[in-house]
Amino acid sequence: MSIFSLQVFLIILRGLHVGWVTIMLALLASMGGFIFGYDTGQISDIVLMQDFLSRFATCTSPGNCAFSAVREGLIVSLLSIGTLVGALMGAPVADWLGRRYAMTTECGVFIIGVVVQMTSTHVWQQFAVGRFISGLGVGALSAAVPMYQAETAPPQIRGTLTATYQLFITFGILVAYGISIGARSIGQSGSWRTVVGIGILWALILGIGIVFMPESPRKNALTSRRWLAAHGRMDEAQASLAITRGIPASEANKHHFIRHEADGIKENVEYEKHVKGGWLDCFKPKGKILYRTLLGMSLQSLQQLTGANYFFYYGATVFSSVGLSDPFITQIILGAVNFVCTFGGMYVMERFGRRLPLICGGLWQSAWLFVFASAGTAVDPVTHAGVGKLMIVAACMFILGYAMTWAPGVWILIGETFPTRTRAKQASLSTAANWMWNFLIAFFTPFIGNAISFKYGYVFAGIIPLLLDTCRFYSSDTMYTDPNCKPWTSRQWAPPGYSSRQDLLEKDRSDDPNNTTGSMAENAPVQNGTDRTI
Repeated sequence: MSIFSLQVFLIILRGLHVGWVTIMLALLASMGGFIFGYDTGQISDIVLMQDFLSRFATCTSPGNCAFSAVREGLIVSLLSIGTLVGALMGAPVADWLGRRYAMTTECGVFIIGVVVQMTSTHVWQQFAVGRFISGLGVGALSAAVPMYQAETAPPQIRGTLTATYQLFITFGILVAYGISIGARSIGQSGSWRTVVGIGILWALILGIGIVFMPESPRKNALTSRRWLAAHGRMDEAQASLAITRGIPASEANKHHFIRHEADGIKENVEYEKHVKGGWLDCFKPKGKILYRTLLGMSLQSLQQLTGANYFFYYGATVFSSVGLSDPFITQIILGAVNFVCTFGGMYVMERFGRRLPLICGGLWQSAWLFVFASAGTAVDPVTHAGVGKLMIVAACMFILGYAMTWAPGVWILIGETFPTRTRAKQASLSTAANWMWNFLIAFFTPFIGNAISFKYGYVFAGIIPLLLDTCRFYSSDTMYTDPNCKPWTSRQWAPPGYSSRQDLLEKDRSDDPNNTTGSMAENAPVQNGTDRTI
């Protein structure tokens, strides 16, 4: 493909060669997260647009229309049911078609769902079904994109590049808020149809652009298991590794770390020939596989139970009840805080590891949720402007903590926790758990909000201790098989053959032909003082 013939330049990052293709694939693939973020952000504002209300809500008189809790919950949450199903389908589809073509296909499914929504006139069920269809594509992308990024990016910066998926989710939410504010002045159905229809553009960017990116070298390696002799796909895998590291494919054999990583991939393929992982293998206790599956599902579930989507899905509705004349502006503020702070989250997760930021972030979020709920419960924020402003500040501070810890951290962990032979399936199960709770929160929030109002914040704040307890049990892939490594001691762990994290980092940066360390290096932590693997 043309991308392989382009001149590749080198970026020296942490003393390592990183090609511009690596940066491009991280950004382009992360459009899958942008699509989800955009779809999440748009519905919060669309359900308040007057033309949308007059078409799909229950009207007692012209201009006096409102959704019932059931109808609003279904319109908002059916996307999440679609994403749950799509997430479970994402792994087998990505294995069958390859990561790139799977993403292109999934973008097509998303576009079909958008078209169904745009052609809705007065039947709210059609709009809801369109969101379900779009959800199928979004859910499958949520499984394929982090997998593609983790498999293609250099191990030394894999966590940072994988975190761009979450960064683009926040960017998509922010863009949706901005477009919604601009589109609400458009007459009649153009207000909400414009917001929905622009989603097609994002899907086209990803669906077409990803075709020009290199295929996952691990996918090429898996393909070579069957057709290596006839097609020479192992050479293609090595060339793909070289391209993403900023090295011409013709020079791949001259670089030790390229040969070393390709050999590690080949060893994994040979291993998988004899030990093929199926769905049932995800629940076997040997090698702590069941433990890791349950841990991944728990972390993804608890990410939703922090309460972030309470603000993202229903923020405009929540802040309209605070007495603000224009709750859309508050949504923009929350979206901007979410997006900007995610950059800080990428640094925090690389600098301080995984467990410590998650624990500290959980405490921070819980504290501000208590402030939010207590302020809204103590007095009526509609008649006390100062209380309403305090609630907005509390929401922003909550989002700050979420964006810097739990938002990017959990997606990184999903790429690090599972062994190769069951990684795709365990990632799908974990992501499906995320979408299941996404649906439950989206659907039941109108009912709970009507019943207990701002006390709902206490529910999420009370769940935070469970998050912290779960974090104590996290350590990353290679560490699980070391009986001497406990989650709370994982920050000091180094694989056999290395005296410390710094020793590993220095050897991994070296292109010394005599450095023939085993494939453990690829899966071992490389950032001094962190508990991370790939």
